[in-house]
Amino acid sequence: MTMLPTLQTALQQGRALKVISGLNNFDRDRVSTVVKAAAQGGATFVDIAADPDLVRLVKQLIHLPVCVSAVEPELFVTCVAAGADLIEIGNFDSFYAQGRRFEAPEVLALTQETRRLLPAITLSVTVPHILELDQQVQLAEELVKAGADIIQTEGGTSSTPTHAGTLGLIEKATPTLAAAYEISRAVHIPVLCASGLSNVTAPLAIAAGASGIGVGSAINKLSSEVEMIAVVRSLVDALATVSHSTVVV
Repeated sequence: MTMLPTLQTALQQGRALKVISGLNNFDRDRVSTVVKAAAQGGATFVDIAADPDLVRLVKQLIHLPVCVSAVEPELFVTCVAAGADLIEIGNFDSFYAQGRRFEAPEVLALTQETRRLLPAITLSVTVPHILELDQQVQLAEELVKAGADIIQTEGGTSSTPTHAGTLGLIEKATPTLAAAYEISRAVHIPVLCASGLSNVTAPLAIAAGASGIGVGSAINKLSSEVEMIAVVRSLVDALATVSHSTVVV
């Protein structure tokens, strides 16, 4: 597997920023706005729903690497044929509200099946936050053996901050930061810290051991492209304040 040079460099520097438009977001206009804001704001890559038509649309709009997310391996095949640069098993957050759980054996099986179908594509896999932290670490190790190239953490939907402002933002990010800390010390592939992050907690993710961050709702909830661009730029600036070269662990 050969990772795209721009993505590989950003991960090595601890400055990768993935903007997520949503695993279940098939609204062409909305996705277009989000990915254009990501590109103009300086994101490293974008993550969209696994739909070949969406992939082709986004590839026409921007020049950033395009990742597609799904929990059905067969969907990846047509998306890669349409031009997707990498794939992501996960972004499970949208399923939890429906009562859908993803346990370790299922995630591992999805990874193995995806690798069978697509042995060469860059593959990111999310570790479900519903697992205990030691189980998350164990699953991450098994996913690496199964062929994952990037491990993504999550946890924003499980966090219920009790404070406003900066303290609340840190509380919101605590589960995914904890997962990034533990998993990054157990595996030797990049860890992308996602779910519940902000410009306040982005540097904490890198300091915890992540190679980059993924952000979705903080951008998707905004109504205008100008506002989205501003948030993306604030995240890029936040990541620039800390890098792997300055973190002592």
